[in-house]
Amino acid sequence: MRKASLSIASCVIIIFALVAYRFSPPKYNKDTPLIVTNWDALGYYFYLPSIFIYHDTKELKWFPEMDKKYSLSGGWLYQASKLKNGNYVFQYFGGVAILEGPFFFIANSMARKLGYPADGFSPPYQFAVTFGVIFYNILALFLFRKVLLKYYDDYVTSITLLLVMLATNVIQYISIDNAMSHGFILPLYILVLYFTIKWHENPKISTASIIGAIIGLATICRPTEAIMLLIPLLWNTQNKIASKEKWRLVKKNKTHLYMLLVFGFIAVLPQLIYWKIATGSFVFDVGSSWRFLTPFFRVLIGWEKGWFIYTPVTIFFIIGMFYIKNYSFKNSVIYFCLLNIWIIIAWADWRYGASYSCRALSQSYPVFALPLAAFINQIRNKKFGFIIYPVGLYLIFVNLFQLVQYNKCILHYDEMNRKYYFSIYLNPNPSSFDMGMMDNDERLYSEKKYSNQLLLDSQLTERIQMPEYSNKVIYESEIGNKENVLRSKCNWLKIESRIKVNSSNLWGCYICSQLKLKDSIKLNRIRIMNPNCIKGQFNDYGFYVKIPPYFNKSHFKLFIYSSSTLDYDIEEISVKYLTIK
Repeated sequence: MRKASLSIASCVIIIFALVAYRFSPPKYNKDTPLIVTNWDALGYYFYLPSIFIYHDTKELKWFPEMDKKYSLSGGWLYQASKLKNGNYVFQYFGGVAILEGPFFFIANSMARKLGYPADGFSPPYQFAVTFGVIFYNILALFLFRKVLLKYYDDYVTSITLLLVMLATNVIQYISIDNAMSHGFILPLYILVLYFTIKWHENPKISTASIIGAIIGLATICRPTEAIMLLIPLLWNTQNKIASKEKWRLVKKNKTHLYMLLVFGFIAVLPQLIYWKIATGSFVFDVGSSWRFLTPFFRVLIGWEKGWFIYTPVTIFFIIGMFYIKNYSFKNSVIYFCLLNIWIIIAWADWRYGASYSCRALSQSYPVFALPLAAFINQIRNKKFGFIIYPVGLYLIFVNLFQLVQYNKCILHYDEMNRKYYFSIYLNPNPSSFDMGMMDNDERLYSEKKYSNQLLLDSQLTERIQMPEYSNKVIYESEIGNKENVLRSKCNWLKIESRIKVNSSNLWGCYICSQLKLKDSIKLNRIRIMNPNCIKGQFNDYGFYVKIPPYFNKSHFKLFIYSSSTLDYDIEEISVKYLTIK
């Protein structure tokens, strides 16, 4: 096999995966058109149609019609703030719009020729943006490979590329949710690494200027990316001798440093000019809030969307830092990565909205890839080095499987928990009881030791329509047999139902059970809106309720009711009382 052919093969596999996952969500047609410039992505994209199509960045008179037609804002215009003078200012920075620009202009010139309105949001614009991101990242991928080959052989480079691109959440933000900032910024990190290496090999003023421009552009994509400056600044400072030589080189080329700063400022200038036009000031507070002294470590280890839990390959990113002592990038990587993590986990909105794992770190994976490669290089020749293959393949498989789950909303974008995660882990067909674990953490996994008493087995065909904020009791029963229940403290209720949802608004509606004994109440519930629910069809729902020991000593009441406002039909409902045989 020719030199470096393994890493080329890895690049081909990654490209195939990036394109395949772009087409993995439901097929797009006239009823479900592709829309990627919505929600947060709209905030980044707003600049382009506002400036170049509607020539209105302050009043946004054109937007309500577009929002009604394409459902862009998510229901409220949080992407822009209204000033005291009645004008709007965009809440998101404009760097992503600059990167989207070439593809936007291509779509704008082709839209009418293809039979679509040139309104900034019709299918040509959506496809141009989504495949523009993929195009950027495919080009960057080969540059990424060159960066890794500077320090590692083809074998290590190949495995590193596959793990970084296919065993992490980055594929979600390059291929699917790719009109957000992450997929655009990732190539910028690769460019900074590449030109940093190039400058240290052969210092040129043009190289320093490019580095500054890239950092400036990244900063007006997401301001926190300004710490990218640590990469060239601390490169080649891994020990005293190297550090002394580095600062001698910088001192010798002071003009390069000045030009880096000048071009960094030039790249930031479009954002400052926009703020001056929109608000009258060159600086505008977009309202971010941070908790640097009390960061949210659950961003890393929480079951909601923890980085180490949902993308466990990232653990090796950190372990690898112990193996980069002799590399020229040691200080750049360690200081950048640790500070970057601290900044990300310190943001007040630690959930980062809808997210698979921690999306806010995904764009900086090219930097984390360097210690990952060092780790792989370290263990490859150990007795247990062969474990790289099964573990790597397993991590890739789990990630790609979970991406499918995430885009079906089985792996929930905001409300995961430990028990629910294990109930759906590598589970291609979660049952109604599995889905119920999202809200109800009680589960009886085997009924073999239990006998059951059927309390209710009914078909209810009347349509139930509820006034807002009311609960309608579907079933009420008094339960308890003192002679039977005293033999066991492990009694359960098993509640199943078939429900057809007629309303398109499924948010906040639950099937609930309530156990009541005097003033003591136990409430369990499961949401009607789950990924197994298909509107207009009867869907199965089920959950278990563990009866508290003190309830077993007396008669108690069971209420089953629905919550919130929803138009639906209940076909049947079943309640079983399970006791130890």
